[in-house]
Amino acid sequence: MSAWSRGEAGLWAAAMSYALVRRYGHWTAGRRWAHEEGDSDGGPVGNRCCPRGSITTPEKTLARVVAALCEWRGRLESLAGWFEAYPLEPADVGGRRIPWVRAARHLIPQVTDRTGCGSGRHGHRCQALTRFLSRRGIAPDTAQGLNDQSIGGRFLSWNDPGRALVEGIAERLALSLRPDAGTRSAEPTPDHPERWLAVREAVPWQEAPDNRDPARCCLPGLAPD
Repeated sequence: MSAWSRGEAGLWAAAMSYALVRRYGHWTAGRRWAHEEGDSDGGPVGNRCCPRGSITTPEKTLARVVAALCEWRGRLESLAGWFEAYPLEPADVGGRRIPWVRAARHLIPQVTDRTGCGSGRHGHRCQALTRFLSRRGIAPDTAQGLNDQSIGGRFLSWNDPGRALVEGIAERLALSLRPDAGTRSAEPTPDHPERWLAVREAVPWQEAPDNRDPARCCLPGLAPD
């Protein structure tokens, strides 16, 4: 079963993910971010787990793919709604820190409710806070730094953060904000998956030796062994 999961089942799941990205867009890649120790650790998707539970008969397997994709899409739309519920601006943070505290305080439990308190769920929680700051006009690198500084490793696997910890992180995050944190680069953010797909299409697969990993041949910046 372990060999099958890493081999045939893993290849099928990757091919399905590739097909969905090509058909619907890069957002679909999150459909395999399952709860606990699934394909990807600590995600918000309950309709996907590991190959053993997600790849069975053709009909049931495709139904799970659709359910996981719809669940992930719903999660993205739910987060987007929460982000828009707090139309805050970095320039106003000097006199309006309480709304920033309230926003972070409400967002953290939302992630906990979707992922539970199992393995790796702190990754999605950190991601959601960083994306919220970026959506509110804070430069992505600055948002990531503020998030790391405020959380400081205090989100752990199999551990409910509790109200006191949530309050402390929300307040620390708000106090770390500065009015000039919204400076963004004039250059658009590089779309690395799109570049990867373009390079992948250009690779002459038929010329690759059998003893080389073709994935390494198509990744920008990685020379084949």
